[in-house]
Amino acid sequence: MRKFILINLFFLFTILGCTSTSVKVATIRIKGSDTMLHLTDLLAQEYMEQNPGISIYVDGGGTAAGVRSLIRGEVDICSASRNLEPEEVKLLADIFGSIGISYLIAKDGLCIYINENNPVKNFTQSQLKDLFTCKIINWKEIGGPDKPVSLIVRNPNSGTYLYFKEHILEGGDYCDNTLIGLTTENVIDIIKKNQYAIGYGGVAFKSEIELAAIDNILPTEENIRNDKYPITRYLHFYTRTQPTGAVKDFIDWVLSPKGQSIIKKNGFVSLFEINY
Repeated sequence: MRKFILINLFFLFTILGCTSTSVKVATIRIKGSDTMLHLTDLLAQEYMEQNPGISIYVDGGGTAAGVRSLIRGEVDICSASRNLEPEEVKLLADIFGSIGISYLIAKDGLCIYINENNPVKNFTQSQLKDLFTCKIINWKEIGGPDKPVSLIVRNPNSGTYLYFKEHILEGGDYCDNTLIGLTTENVIDIIKKNQYAIGYGGVAFKSEIELAAIDNILPTEENIRNDKYPITRYLHFYTRTQPTGAVKDFIDWVLSPKGQSIIKKNGFVSLFEINY
């Protein structure tokens, strides 16, 4: 009888041991773009539900902060709303012998946010440059009311801040007469309370704020996917080297129809057409 019990205990522990090893256990750490923070968190939550044993920690702080954490080896993935800068690529190469691996996970339109009561609904790229460099300081100069312009910009750690500077200001400097919104939500909140404020951010927030046209082109999904909208960009995941294991599986899943459908539901533009 005792022998029978011992044999059964042996088989029980064997089964439990096999069961525990069949579940992949891994931790993935992601940090970076505030524009992508809510999206990345949704992707992580959905992936963890489908893959027990995988823990994904998501943090924001801006693209620049994410890149620094990636270079220091603190995270597995940097979420970024811009390309890496040359000095960032050099640091990666010097430390890891790799210039980093970039994955395009979605498209975004860098949108111009205005208050719903602002009568100016369309801007040329030249007007936007003049606004954010303070060459235009009153709305009446571009067909609006005789009111001073209130400029809201993202913080300098933001990839969106740098992208706007490179593509609209053509590398020039923002003027000093600006108010910094620490997050996209902060920018939107300020503009909602100020009829004469103007700022910018991602298209995923379109339900919360009015979006202006640029050169008579609105940031619709079709215009962004076809690059018709003037300031269309890709959103990235960056890794130091070629990913393996759970990190590779997660990125592959994000690029799959399931991951892309979540991206579309979140308000960004999927890399390919998604039919629900």
